[in-house]
Amino acid sequence: MNISLQQYRISAKIIFFALFLFAPLLNIFRFDLDLGHFIIFGQAWTISIDSILHGGGDSLDAAIKIFSRVLLPGMAFVAVSGVLIWKFGRIYCGWLCPHFSVVELINDLMLKKLNRVTIWEKANKQTHGLLPKLIVFVAAVSMAFVWAVGLLSYLVAPYELLTGLVSLDLGFGSSLFIGVATLVFTADFIFARHVFCKYGCALGLFQSLIWMANNKAMVIKFDRARAKVCRDCESYNKHKPCDQACPMRLPTRNMKRAKFTCTQCVQCVSACNQVQKDNPEGGLLSWVNGDEAIEVDRPASKYKGETIPIKKVK
Repeated sequence: MNISLQQYRISAKIIFFALFLFAPLLNIFRFDLDLGHFIIFGQAWTISIDSILHGGGDSLDAAIKIFSRVLLPGMAFVAVSGVLIWKFGRIYCGWLCPHFSVVELINDLMLKKLNRVTIWEKANKQTHGLLPKLIVFVAAVSMAFVWAVGLLSYLVAPYELLTGLVSLDLGFGSSLFIGVATLVFTADFIFARHVFCKYGCALGLFQSLIWMANNKAMVIKFDRARAKVCRDCESYNKHKPCDQACPMRLPTRNMKRAKFTCTQCVQCVSACNQVQKDNPEGGLLSWVNGDEAIEVDRPASKYKGETIPIKKVK
């Protein structure tokens, strides 16, 4: 079940990342700096109060247009988003966010090539040679460049931007933006991927705050009554697969308050299920909500059964 869940999640990430890149090109959504207004599904989206500003209408007409074209859509978007975040937490981050997709991509690549997920962690074994580091660096720079071009395409005409890239004839402003953005994103992807998601992303923190206010929201629960099974995990004295699987480097078996920035990617659940695949009772981590979710933030002393010491992943 969880393998299928990860496949659905990966598919959702790929589709949304493609949408992120091609939305401006297809005029699905972008802001045209030259025209000074948004373009949504190929149509110009404006408040249409220019004539009113120049004496061609009354204040009531202006108020109606501002409410119907700005405030009402904005309030509807905030309301729907708020309900989803209240119930599911940072599920946008784990299932859709283009930045988090790159975080996971670089994480996996660093683990394969450098035997560690971040440069701050101690490697499981020493990596020899320059090639593995070069591969990670090139991947980070490439994704940073893609992100820089993708963001700029939301502000300038996409076809002109792509033509300029191919012909190496970008203007000064576009070249400066792409150069600086690529440098910033490269530093982010190499040094501070999950750190940015934890502390630097305003949207992510906003989601976390709403999620924490709902003690019945969906959360990863650790079956503490079966903690002895977790103690027998083959990697107990080294690195727990569940903690290592977490892109945000969170203590996956701890209380909800210790997982403030959980992105609901359920990779910890999949990792635990893989380790416990021969166990008839299954893994010890699961997605829960409602009354079961309330138990996740209770101290371990409130539970019966054996508990295990849980160390925070750096």
